[in-house]
Amino acid sequence: QVQLIESGGGLVQAGGSLTLSCTDSARAFNYGVGAWFRQAPGTKREFVSAIDWNGSRKYFTDFAEGRFTISRDGANMYLQMNNLKPEDTAVYYCAAKENWAVVKESSTYDFWGQGTQVTVSS
Repeated sequence: QVQLIESGGGLVQAGGSLTLSCTDSARAFNYGVGAWFRQAPGTKREFVSAIDWNGSRKYFTDFAEGRFTISRDGANMYLQMNNLKPEDTAVYYCAAKENWAVVKESSTYDFWGQGTQVTVSS
C-alpha cells in the first residue's frame, strides 16, 4: 500500500511563508497527478492545488491563486505558501493519482498522506 508522507507544516505569523513537501515511502513522487488538499476543524476537506506529471499543467483554487506555488521533482511534490493568513490554518494533505480528470475531487485520488498541521497566527 502506497503511503504518502507530508512534512514542513508548523506555526507561522500572518504574512509569513511555509513550504510543504510530500514524498512516498520509497522517497519518490512519480505519479501522474499530485495535489494538495486542506481541512480546517469542522469543515470539509477542500482542494488547494494540483500539478501534472511534468509540471506543464497546474491548477489552483481561488484562495491559493497568486499566493501558493506548486512544483514537483522525481522525489517530492512541494507547496510553497506565501502571505499566509489565519484562515489558511488547517491540516494539509497531499494526494496522488494517475490521470488529470476531475482534479478538484478528493474522491478521485488513490493515495493520501496523513496530513501536516499549518497554523497561522494573527
